[in-house]
Formats: sequence, C-alpha cells, structure tokens
Amino acid sequence: MWHIDIQNNMNKEKNITLDMGGGGAKSAEIIAEIRKNFTVKSKWKNTGDDGASFELPSQTHTTPPPRLRGTSPEYRGGGNALVFTTDAFIVDPIFFPGGDIGKIAMCGTINDLAMMGARPIGIGLSIVLEEGFLMADLKKIIASIGKVSRETGVPIVTGDTKVTEKGKIDKIEITTSGVGLAQNIISNSGMQVGDYIITSGDLGEHAVTLLATRFNYKTKIQSDCRPLNKEIEKVGKFLSACKDPTRGGLAANLNEMVEKSKVKVILDEKTLPYKKETVAVTELLGLDIFSLASEGRFIASVSPENVKKVLTILKKFNPEVKVIGRAERGKGVFVKTELGGLRRIEVPRGKLVPRIC
Repeated sequence: MWHIDIQNNMNKEKNITLDMGGGGAKSAEIIAEIRKNFTVKSKWKNTGDDGASFELPSQTHTTPPPRLRGTSPEYRGGGNALVFTTDAFIVDPIFFPGGDIGKIAMCGTINDLAMMGARPIGIGLSIVLEEGFLMADLKKIIASIGKVSRETGVPIVTGDTKVTEKGKIDKIEITTSGVGLAQNIISNSGMQVGDYIITSGDLGEHAVTLLATRFNYKTKIQSDCRPLNKEIEKVGKFLSACKDPTRGGLAANLNEMVEKSKVKVILDEKTLPYKKETVAVTELLGLDIFSLASEGRFIASVSPENVKKVLTILKKFNPEVKVIGRAERGKGVFVKTELGGLRRIEVPRGKLVPRIC
C-alpha cells in the first residue's frame, strides 16, 4: 500500500496493538502480512481497492465498450462486473448523534461498493451479541439498518446472529458484506496528472462526534454517516479515482491513492475541508485533523473538463462540496500554506482514535 519495510516491521511485533486497526501505517503492515498467505490465483480483480471485481459473462455486448476515464485498467469487460466487499464494525459508543452502529454498518458497505462505481444489490448481515445486551437497544439498531435499507433500496438478503458469553465481546459486533454491479469500475489508482481533487463535504465529523460523546464535550457537530450510492450514480462516470476517507482519514486514504496512481497531490490550505468546530476539538484533544475518519464523505479526482459539472451535481446533495487541491507529477501529499510553503501530509502512524467504525 505504501513504501514500508513491511516484512521487517512485522517480524519485530509480538502482539496485536490498537494502531494496527486504525487505518494508518500499522494497518497497512498487518494487512500485507495477512494477504501474503492468500496466493491462490483467481479471476478476481481490484483486490486492493474497497471491493473486488469479477467480470460476468455478457449477452448484450459482442465487443467491449470503450473504457471511461475513471475505469480501472484491470477491468475491460464488455458486460457487468460483480463487485464484492465485506467489513466488520465495532464502535464506541454504539449510539451517537447522527447514527449508531447499525447505520454505520449499512452505510459503510454500501459506500464501499459505490466507491467502486457499483450499484449495490444486496447486503449480508451478521450480528454477534454479548449475553445481557438490551433487547431495546437491539431493536433500535435493527430499525436503523432497516431505515437505510429502505432509503437506498438495498435489501438485506442473508445473515446470521450469534450470542456469546458475557465479557467475551464488548456489547455488539456487526459484519456486513455487499454485492453490486458495475458497467465500469472506478479504481482508487486512477488519479491522473492535472486532475482536481474534490471532497463531497467537510471531513472528520464522524470522529469528532464519537470523541465528543465519549468525553461529554458539547458540540453541534453530528456524525457525517450517510449512504453515498445516489451521489456516485450521478457523477461516477466522470471520476478518475474515488475513495471514502474512513479509518485513517484524508491522510491515509489520499496517500494510498497517490501511491497507487504514481502522482503528487498539493492541497490548498485555504480550502481544507474542515469546519472550525472540528479544528477546535482536534486542537483541544491534540489530534491530527488529517487522520479523522468520516463515514459519509468521499474524496475523488476529476479531470479539468469535468470538474465544474461534477461540482454542480454534487452541490445538490451537499453544498459543502469543494475543490481542495490538484494532482501533479511527483510523489506524496502536500499542503500549500498561505505563506507559499509546502508541508507534507504523512501516512498516520502511532495510535489513532480507536473504535471509530
């Protein structure tokens, strides 16, 4: 994922640490360690993206259609691609302003499919409950899941429920898997020199909401958790690359995109996508604002000829959409300060905010 001496670093570790699940450099290391054991050859593509794709036989095309700008070079098929993704959710607290663990589970998997340019068609839902968990809380969570399902038109098609002894888990864990169909895959490696970098709204509000709830800090900010499939349906064909900045925030996800795309991105300090209250909370708690997670936003690269069109469409969903930078030749992610200097935005390291999603 990033230029890290993964093998040497992992050989030094004796135990699992919290930062291995935070979405930063340590997460990249443990994922690479796990993946190196899965060496069976297959026809699945995009296995390093938010979902994997598999070309389905087409009965309607005799020759492949032309590849759109944002289409992954790995997928050139003439029919639909099946896109598959899975995710596990542990959140603290499980209820918070703007959502709960059920809403996050549904939105997270729907959004991972959407980031690939896929139309979600079904969700698998698995719930593990701790003995003694309140039935009233379970009903609230299930109601949130059902609400997102109805609003998006994405059905729950299969699932499982388990109950474990008290103390074996912390309240509830949810795993969701999703399948979708795409005519053209959007890969997070498709960013091109000259592209504008946009965000679909201000970032970091999910992480700030959970932190404020944990520390009883009063704030008007609510979680940004929301499904993004409708937005991507409108603009996906114009995007070169796309990703939702969940674990690791803008820093981790944008660094991953530029690393895969072999470009450099320079962000503009004057248009950084963070509200003043979000900045205030992170300064109070001593956190890196660029590593804050969002659960209902995406970052994307768009060609100069399409950027105005994309912004106009997305503003109908969220007026906060904006251009935050541009892709150039080179490597890395940088912020251009108001004084004209460049400050590098590194992949997050160390302990990030735990139990965010």
